[in-house]
Amino acid sequence: MILRTWKARAKSRNVDAYVRHFRELVVPSLTKLPGFLGATVAQRSMSEGAEADVEIVVVSRWESLDAIRAFAGSDIGVAVVEPAAAAVLESYDRHVEHLTTIYDVEP
Repeated sequence: MILRTWKARAKSRNVDAYVRHFRELVVPSLTKLPGFLGATVAQRSMSEGAEADVEIVVVSRWESLDAIRAFAGSDIGVAVVEPAAAAVLESYDRHVEHLTTIYDVEP
């Protein structure tokens, strides 16, 4: 299994908007792709207060690099960020990382 990881930053007030975009627009597209195994969106606070910065981490799971190419195109290292997502983010990585799973535990 290949893990595709990507990070972004948002103001805390915009995190729900990003998650809604991911859930309503990104997930339906991903689930149609052969080899897509799921995704996790996580967050961590980078500061406190009304204008707090939050780091968002997206980890998607794939059967193979070929399955990722069907989603991302030939340059799989480039992040796929739709304009609607970019609009609610303060900044985001332009590139992603891919990790190969070597050990996985499920209950």
